[in-house]
Amino acid sequence: MAAAALPPLPPQFKSIQHHLRTAQELDKREPVVAYYCRLYAMQTGMKIDSKTPECRKFLSKLMDQLEAMKKQFGDNEAITQEIVGCAHVENYALKMFLYADNEDRAGQFHKNMIKSFYTASLLIDVLTVFGELSEENVQHRKYARWKAAYIHNCLKNGETPQPGPIGMEGEGFDAEKEEASSSSLHSGTTQPSSSTYEANNIPASNYTGIHIPPGAHAPANTPAEVPHNTGVTSNTIQPAPQNIPLLDPSLYSAQSAGEVRLTPEDFARAQKYCKYAGSALQYEDVSTAVQNLQKALKLLITGRE
Repeated sequence: MAAAALPPLPPQFKSIQHHLRTAQELDKREPVVAYYCRLYAMQTGMKIDSKTPECRKFLSKLMDQLEAMKKQFGDNEAITQEIVGCAHVENYALKMFLYADNEDRAGQFHKNMIKSFYTASLLIDVLTVFGELSEENVQHRKYARWKAAYIHNCLKNGETPQPGPIGMEGEGFDAEKEEASSSSLHSGTTQPSSSTYEANNIPASNYTGIHIPPGAHAPANTPAEVPHNTGVTSNTIQPAPQNIPLLDPSLYSAQSAGEVRLTPEDFARAQKYCKYAGSALQYEDVSTAVQNLQKALKLLITGRE
């Protein structure tokens, strides 16, 4: 658990309030994710304003929380090694996304799925502490944030949302406007206050050229089942039997082509595959673990992916 409570949030830091709230909600069940939510808030806050007294005071207290968590979880590789932490946060974010997307495509619209879409988008923000987002995660974030606002607004107005990415081509997405309209989604309520969510703030129903066919939104490293510890429940989603992939026959006969010279990038990719496999096993996702371990093994043996 984090240390002392934070002082009131300065108005300058409004853009990180939901990331900090997510950290509080995840302190007990996902402390690693909570830690990186705070780290993201800290880094973002420093860029916004680190000079005015109220902002300096807030950031100082936030730093104290981070130091306390780092001390408490100092033996956790996901805290001490960024590549492990990145895999952990990304898997959790995409779990939330996949849960919400499955509910959406099944026509099950409720506050938990809305909040899951929005939280997934916030956690993809958090991934920027590890470096630039992949194009895939940029697309996930845009889609999740738009979906959360769109479905929330439909339910608020007594309308039935369209499931999936139907009718989302065009140029109607405004990230700043959408962020404002989504500001009340984090609480998971279906009746937001008018001061934080207005119907005229919702982006147009056309979405910026993102086409996400069923199943295509989840990267290969995304476990296929909803984690048991997300705190999100639904009577319609049941654990599905896992399809364990066959071992790649080429691995049995793989021969290194002479002297394989692995670059630092090759080692980093192999390590990342192994970390993804480890993170997948935390969610008992054997299929994803096997796939990533085979990728790492093939890269190390042949120098190719």
